[in-house]
Amino acid sequence: MPNIKSASKRVELSRAAAAVNKAKKTALKTDLKKFDAAVANGDKAAAAEAYKVAVKAIDKAAVKGLIHKNNAAHKKSRLTLSLNAM
Repeated sequence: MPNIKSASKRVELSRAAAAVNKAKKTALKTDLKKFDAAVANGDKAAAAEAYKVAVKAIDKAAVKGLIHKNNAAHKKSRLTLSLNAM
């Protein structure tokens, strides 16, 4: 436990930020899973809609620093390849 008041404030802030980041990362994973499910079902229209949502979520996560920009590019490339392979 921190002994200094400012240090204890930083602990509280970092816990709050970690909770927000975890929620956003979970939402991102959910969007990716919805796309993967649409591709697995073979529904091209649903996959295209899920693709748009997933790519937008990935871009937002990269801009906010939730994931690295190269990680975002890799994820978007994988999504595009699987959509085009349908």
